[in-house]
Amino acid sequence: MLSSKLHSIHNSFQLSQLQIFFILLIIILAGTIYFMCRPRPVYLLDYACFKPPATLRVTFSTFMEHASQVDFFDEKSVKFMMRILERSGLGEETCVPPPNHCIPPNPNMESSRSEARTVIFSAIDELFSKSSSIQPKHIDILIVNCSLFSPTPSLSAMIVNKYNLRSNARTFNLSGMGCSAGVISIDLARELLQAHSNSIALVISTEIITPNYYAGTERAMLLPNCLFRVGAAAVLLSNRRRDSVLAKYRLMHLVRTNKGTDDKAYRCVYEEEDSKGNVGISLSKDLMAIAGATLKSNITTIGPLVLPASEQLLFLLALARRKLINPKCKPYIPDFKQAFDHFCIHAGGRAVIDELEKNLQLSSGHVEASRMTLHRFGNTSSSSLWYELSYIEAKGRMKRGDRVWMIGFGSGFKCNSMVWKSIRTVKTPVTGPWSDCIHRFWLGDGD
Repeated sequence: MLSSKLHSIHNSFQLSQLQIFFILLIIILAGTIYFMCRPRPVYLLDYACFKPPATLRVTFSTFMEHASQVDFFDEKSVKFMMRILERSGLGEETCVPPPNHCIPPNPNMESSRSEARTVIFSAIDELFSKSSSIQPKHIDILIVNCSLFSPTPSLSAMIVNKYNLRSNARTFNLSGMGCSAGVISIDLARELLQAHSNSIALVISTEIITPNYYAGTERAMLLPNCLFRVGAAAVLLSNRRRDSVLAKYRLMHLVRTNKGTDDKAYRCVYEEEDSKGNVGISLSKDLMAIAGATLKSNITTIGPLVLPASEQLLFLLALARRKLINPKCKPYIPDFKQAFDHFCIHAGGRAVIDELEKNLQLSSGHVEASRMTLHRFGNTSSSSLWYELSYIEAKGRMKRGDRVWMIGFGSGFKCNSMVWKSIRTVKTPVTGPWSDCIHRFWLGDGD
């Protein structure tokens, strides 16, 4: 009796061949959908930074001598710029384009194009020489970001013309997005690489400063003259899984924060005319406060993605204490040193680096790459993050599995950040922007 019941139960669980076929078909379909829909990896194959020639260097004395000899600066303006330079964190070897060496500066469309061709083509040429397996004909996506110089034809068209890119390559030109546009370009590349399989993307980040020399006396507009310098970076990205063997880094996270709905944030970096009709970039006194508030919003989003559970718990407990018990309690600042091995903070100026070092409770070693980049190259806008990453590699610090946090700030106002994971230990490069000063710009920490 019992055995017959067990036998009938056993038979009820037996599947027909047709049922087995449909189950296997469902498993295969589910697996196919999973592999098709999962995010494609974004690999950083390599990158290169423009290395300006020594002929473009402008010392403090040269900068001030030229400023004192032009008619549109009065004595107060010259003294103001001297104070800014002395406190800026810039060194004596930063570079400006040829028209800015003239007395008076002589910016025009052709000289602006000349600067663009010099910095962009130099970075791309070095990148292709380093990545011999990738040639211009392999580029599927081209993205160029330059905030203030937007000629016709575009800078992306200029690159297509120079390197004979394929006619079906997808090209994009981003302008007006400030110093954080480099991260925005990587974000756009990431989205396009998710949509198009087996693709290679070339991203160019630069700022052409020739046409943006301010010839007036408004102090808020004189600051860019003192801080911005020539620079460019070319970055090669891929979503092909076979490229993981060749790649240096993998993109892990990217978070963008925009405070443009707030009027003060929107106008804190603003291109406008002064009372005499001179066009310049005005930097508000509220800039640092707005940058700090925007950073807090950004790290609130990126924190849960990267911080260990212990840090997230401490943050939540501190937040609950402020909300429920004592609103005056100091907010808990998570220890991001537990999540990242290296920090690349936009080298916008010494005050920017000081503020982030303080707010994120970093050591001088964590912000060394940012300070040295500012000292050697000045504020190169959206490309500064790549000069900093190059500095870390030049010191032989990048090990397999290390995580890098890049933080950029820009007009609008925006704070954008991205996280890279090193796929392999990066060998100390023999070329690059730091190759001529490998022993002169170290802090002497024994590395």
